[in-house]
Amino acid sequence: MADKNGPDGTGETGRGKQHEADIRDDDLERRRRDLEASLATRRPDRLEGKDGAKAGSAAGYGQALKLSSEFIAGIVVGVGIGWIIDRLAGTSPWGLIVFLLLGFGAGVLNVLRSAGLMAEFGQRDKPRDPKE
Repeated sequence: MADKNGPDGTGETGRGKQHEADIRDDDLERRRRDLEASLATRRPDRLEGKDGAKAGSAAGYGQALKLSSEFIAGIVVGVGIGWIIDRLAGTSPWGLIVFLLLGFGAGVLNVLRSAGLMAEFGQRDKPRDPKE
């Protein structure tokens, strides 16, 4: 009795190993083909291979470079204006500190505008009520 380890005590785990394996393989293959067909109809814009992934990553790198350069430019312009004011007015380091913070704020604002998360200046969805 110790040798019998199947669910029904006979030592076998099913009706037949070969027949059951063929049915499972055929069923799995049919289900895989159905899933591929379903996915193909849901995403027709996807390209076969890696060409689409390369184009998407290149566009992503371009967008990241654009946003980071706009942010850095805002900070650099703020620091430059602050440094010039400190040299002309003799207020070192206060002009540099104030305009560094203003440049940081301008850089963040430029990034938000470029990313499309904020409306351009003067554009609104609805007109403002003059009585407000």
